[in-house]
Amino acid sequence: MTNIKVIIPAYNEADSIAHVIKDIPEIVNEVIVVSNNSNDDTEINATKAGATVLLEPNKGYGYACLKGMSYIAQQENKPDIIVFLDGDYSDYPEELTKIVAPILNDDLDFVIGARVKALREKGSMTIPQIFGNWLATTLMTILFRAKFTDLGPFRAIKYDKLLGLQMEDKTYGWTVEMQLKALRQKLSYTEVAVNYRNRIGVSKVSGTVKGAIFAGVKILSWIFKYSFKT
Repeated sequence: MTNIKVIIPAYNEADSIAHVIKDIPEIVNEVIVVSNNSNDDTEINATKAGATVLLEPNKGYGYACLKGMSYIAQQENKPDIIVFLDGDYSDYPEELTKIVAPILNDDLDFVIGARVKALREKGSMTIPQIFGNWLATTLMTILFRAKFTDLGPFRAIKYDKLLGLQMEDKTYGWTVEMQLKALRQKLSYTEVAVNYRNRIGVSKVSGTVKGAIFAGVKILSWIFKYSFKT
């Protein structure tokens, strides 16, 4: 039986986290919520919903993801697949089966949940998000012949391939770093169209001008860093 674990970075997602956990399919062996220095009831609500809860005092999406990976590395029985999922309920956790299907059925290494326009709820992605995704994926197409259309956070990857990427970004560059390194290492990949809705609560990234700018700078810096690598 395939061992699948889910890592959910969460910062002040008390109102949404239980909904996310509840909708995750039963094929998942463990749901790991990493509280990224939350000061609300995120940790309490996640525990009540049945998740393993870890604490990461350093704020940053990448910090939370790396914390989850560090926890898994200490386990005796390693997973076959890691799924990353946001804690704001903007994704549809029940679509996890669609995300992992290309890995299970076609032996692909890496799958991105693409938030295609036709399946997005109105207002679920801001104009800076849409533009940033378009710019980043267009640059990856031009520079690396990539076939990505999104930097969607809902994604699955074989555990051994994830370890091989040697992920390091601590903040907003995590998603694009993973995609760039997957290209560099010639991992097999695909995208699966997923539904996307307005999140519960306010985004800590796209919901602020500072967050949107910082995320954009980090994403572009990773792309240009890799464009000059031999």
